[in-house]
Amino acid sequence: MVAKTFGSAVSGVDANLITVEVNVGQGTKFFMVGLPDSAVKESQQRVESALKFYNYRMPRQKVVVNLAPADIRKEGSAYDLPIAMGILQASEQVDFPHLEEYVIMGELALDGKLRPIKGVLPIAIEARAKGFKGFILPRENAKEASIVNNLDIIPVETLEEATRFLTGDLEIEPLVTDTRDIFYHSQEDIDFDFADVQGQENIKRAMEIAAAGGHNVIMIGPPGAGKTMLAKRLPSILPALTLQEALESTKIHSVAGKLGTDSSLLSQRPFRSPHHTISDVALVGGGGNPQPGEISLAHNGVLFLDELPEFKRTVLEVMRQPLEERKVTISRAKVSVDYPANFMLIASMNPCPCGYYNHPEKECVCGPGIVQRYLNKVSGPLLDRIDLHVEVTPVKFDEMTSTRKTESSKAIRERVEEGRKRQAERFKNNPAVFCNAMMPSHMVKQVCQINEAGKTLLKTAMERLGLSARAYDRILKVARTIADISGSEEIKVEHLAEAIQYRSLDREGWAG
Repeated sequence: MVAKTFGSAVSGVDANLITVEVNVGQGTKFFMVGLPDSAVKESQQRVESALKFYNYRMPRQKVVVNLAPADIRKEGSAYDLPIAMGILQASEQVDFPHLEEYVIMGELALDGKLRPIKGVLPIAIEARAKGFKGFILPRENAKEASIVNNLDIIPVETLEEATRFLTGDLEIEPLVTDTRDIFYHSQEDIDFDFADVQGQENIKRAMEIAAAGGHNVIMIGPPGAGKTMLAKRLPSILPALTLQEALESTKIHSVAGKLGTDSSLLSQRPFRSPHHTISDVALVGGGGNPQPGEISLAHNGVLFLDELPEFKRTVLEVMRQPLEERKVTISRAKVSVDYPANFMLIASMNPCPCGYYNHPEKECVCGPGIVQRYLNKVSGPLLDRIDLHVEVTPVKFDEMTSTRKTESSKAIRERVEEGRKRQAERFKNNPAVFCNAMMPSHMVKQVCQINEAGKTLLKTAMERLGLSARAYDRILKVARTIADISGSEEIKVEHLAEAIQYRSLDREGWAG
């Protein structure tokens, strides 16, 4: 007899439906076909032990398990449960009248308990799209899958529970979560607030501009000046996640297995801060079984690279293309996977190895040429892709001990959202562009027009600082954002002047 159950294989951030066909016939061997990897092949031992634990038997006949379509590679241990259900049905130990109405996934322990799996959210979305009634899965993953409506989410803890549910002996209420209500309520939870930061008004201003236009930022300053403190607070002034953005980010975290048990929709923008020893693959994604990297986990959020020159040069260079294209393509001999990577890059660095070059009070002890060599660890093409270069100076004692209340993240966010609304109206006919930082060059010429006084100022700055054509575009984009925050329709000279000053690393003072 041939039995069919349905599972799913995750590729990138999407899922493909997999039909698990089980045939029990004459013979004595167990065969697993359909391009399974080692973890899938090992399911035979887990399934056999789990069946015996509940007094079922593994057929001592020829058992063929086919995972179709056979040209998609099947990976991981999540096929244990659909294989076990298929074996029980095909060997006529149990009759499941509604087996083909459900997608079934789960890893079995040797005692028949179910362990959580990765990629539940894209699987649930695919199950609904294919018209299935429900999704049977481990209880720990149920909350994540319940984000998807119009699909019965059936949480089970053991093989026996799944069996009794499918025979009709056990009723399990589908898990229903009011995800949207939870999502909108938890958006107001802020862990880090700009109200905690004393002084640094010029840096807060730069962060506000960056958040309003989606611009990348690099902060240069001595140790202890507050670079990390400021970077951690940037997500609190970014516009709130939309449901669509939250779903995109949650899918990526689900595929990477980073959501944890009992997690549902992400309500806060991601903030990723990898250590400087990170490898190329861990940053952009990849591996034998391609997984999303840090730049994709930061999608719709912030990627913070602390101590930028300490990162390996190759690691930084692989970021150049994703910064422009807002996605990363991982290509292997048999598979090519796209991961979204629309993130804001926030980097910080000391001005020199000792940390005190250009410090107002402390003496730099680095020898001649050392500063330039240190700055050269960050390539020009990468710096060109960073719109705002901000010098962070130490906070004076009087400011640090001041009891004056500083502006909260909520107040700054309101101005940022006003600026984003103007951009949304401007780019409503361009679905690929959401903010000023994403404008392609041809659009910059249309949107960022400047008067004669502005052209003269920009020409002088370009000649004195030796700026590239890309840096010219960046200045215009930042000036457009400053005008948006100010509520101005046109880019004025003062907006351009402020944008030009955010090119610190192009100035002669940083030439070493």
